[in-house]
Amino acid sequence: MRSNKVAVVTGSTSGIGLAVARSLAEQGCDVMLNGFGEESEIIALRESIEATFGVVVRFHPADMAKPNEVRDLIATTHSYFGRVDILVNNAGIQHVSPIEAFSDEMWDRVIAINLSSLFHAIKAAVPIMKAQSHGRIINIASIHGMVASPYKAAYVTAKHGVLGLTKTVALELAKTGITCNAICPGYVLTPLVESQVLDTAKVRGISEQEVMDDVLLGSQPTGRFTAVEDVGAMSVFLCSDAASNMTGTSQVMDGGYIAG
Repeated sequence: MRSNKVAVVTGSTSGIGLAVARSLAEQGCDVMLNGFGEESEIIALRESIEATFGVVVRFHPADMAKPNEVRDLIATTHSYFGRVDILVNNAGIQHVSPIEAFSDEMWDRVIAINLSSLFHAIKAAVPIMKAQSHGRIINIASIHGMVASPYKAAYVTAKHGVLGLTKTVALELAKTGITCNAICPGYVLTPLVESQVLDTAKVRGISEQEVMDDVLLGSQPTGRFTAVEDVGAMSVFLCSDAASNMTGTSQVMDGGYIAG
């Protein structure tokens, strides 16, 4: 897929998003990063990717809970690079709580970032991609887009919605040269997952180690986490010519989670 394409990757200053951004940069894509972090750290990250892969990397601080900022992320990328070839919707947050204690504010924020931001980003990017007669949209969903877990009402709801949105967009754009696919990782050891271990332990009344062994890895027959680099590699494949007739799919990377 080596080319001078332009990719927008949301939530890409760490974890899965950063791995996806690096994987696309390795293939020659210029990249617009997005996320939170100290300015010095983000500058160092940009410079590292540019030096390693010989591409141009920029950063946009859009808060994905705010539609106007999501739209500006796409518009700024288009204005700077002159095109938007790849959109990877990765930004996400988690909140663990029993349903009766789940705050309205956290419900709204999880849905806004994990689901509504995808709608706003896709809506803004599609006209640009249509004008190019080419585009790749990848939504980082989760195995929780297919199965549920207790105490994660907003996250599970949002990820189920991501798969529905993926299919709808794929059907609408089927004849335009634009594909839309989802990736559904199982548990990936990212800051997002690490941050929920303690909360899960408290809610379930078990130790943090039991959460890791029984709740997380216990769900994946391979007994290991999905690697962020694997998700990056899948993203590269979905952007390649070999995947040009793949659209509306959900690529499962779950260590056998839903096989049983």
